[in-house]
Amino acid sequence: MREADRPWLLTAKIGGMSNPRAGKVAERIQQIIARRLEKGLRDPRLGFVTITDVRVTGDLQQASVFYTVLGDEQEQKDTAAALKAATGMLRTEVGKQLGTRLTPTLEFIHDELPESASHLSELLAEAKRRDDESAALAANATFAGEADPYSKPRDEDDDER
Repeated sequence: MREADRPWLLTAKIGGMSNPRAGKVAERIQQIIARRLEKGLRDPRLGFVTITDVRVTGDLQQASVFYTVLGDEQEQKDTAAALKAATGMLRTEVGKQLGTRLTPTLEFIHDELPESASHLSELLAEAKRRDDESAALAANATFAGEADPYSKPRDEDDDER
């Protein structure tokens, strides 16, 4: 579920955010979850996970954790299932280390940004290839008419003839 699908979700990104406290909480949650996943879970389905971003609502009640997985589609599905199964344990870990009165609920969302970036990189490479092809054609091209097709002012000598 994307942020645009949930307009009620007032997010605080780690970058330029409107609520500095929510930003600090989001950054701390990202660090806690990343360290816990680095230690490992007892779930063999968990693949190589990177926590890319955490967004927290303004009231600090909900946290959306964006992640990427290195691997094929099956590994991504397995990792999503493992993270869903471990959500309660990870929330408990966040609650212990965060030190706030209420622990936000965690929602794990697969981050589509790397796939979009790779697609854009492919499109840019294709555009560069086409530009190089057209530049190579232009280098060997000759003029269809005269080399300088623009008319020039006439000299007086030309008028006498």
